Amino acid sequence: HKLEQTTTTTTTTMTPKVTSIFPFGGSSITKKDDLVLDREIVGGKGLGLQVMGSIGIDIPPGFTMPTTLCQVYAEHGDLPKEIWDDLEINIKRIEKDTNKVFGDETNPLLFSVRSGAAISMPGMMDTVLNIGLNDTTVEGLAKATQNPRFAWDAYRRLLNMFGDVVKGIPHEDFEQRFDAVKSEAGVKNDVDLNEQELKKLCDEYKDVFQNHSQEFPSDPQEQLKDCIKAVFGSWFSSRAVKYREIN
Repeated sequence: HKLEQTTTTTTTTMTPKVTSIFPFGGSSITKKDDLVLDREIVGGKGLGLQVMGSIGIDIPPGFTMPTTLCQVYAEHGDLPKEIWDDLEINIKRIEKDTNKVFGDETNPLLFSVRSGAAISMPGMMDTVLNIGLNDTTVEGLAKATQNPRFAWDAYRRLLNMFGDVVKGIPHEDFEQRFDAVKSEAGVKNDVDLNEQELKKLCDEYKDVFQNHSQEFPSDPQEQLKDCIKAVFGSWFSSRAVKYREIN
């Protein structure tokens, strides 16, 4: 279930139309007359999702946050309360559509936060997947999918991405722990680690957080908000700025 964020550096006079969160998929039925067909507002991926939903294509439920919020975040370091309130409304809608609950201990709903812009910038901005996992919900995911290895692999990916994207911990620090666990297990490929070894890897990743005086938040709501802000902030990362200069 996706949360698409779109970004732009254009300063726009804020109106209710462009400071709303735009839902797609599931019970959100967007009539053609209500489509926001402006890449400058919803970005390329957001536009595609709007159009696909309007013509009846079955897409996973999610929502797009408009480009105008990037400038708001840049100026204030946060988003308006009404946006966070709208976020809660959209989470509830997706919970109902999927029959899952964000943060639930038995059948958890997970989110991904993906970047987007009016003009494609492949690989230049950040993404965080599997948001909502923690030491409790990972067990629920394992039972719901009947695949514990999948659940723990998803959790270790979240720990890695959250540490890198949100907390600014060097990716290499996680890779060193990964290599050590694989070496201890006597395997070369990531896919050869079993459930117990992935559990150990998750503990190793948490230790990386502690070594950098950081903490991985167990609260799914906190995880999601932190990821949203971090992905908006990645518009101003050095690689994204350089990409725009070159292109």
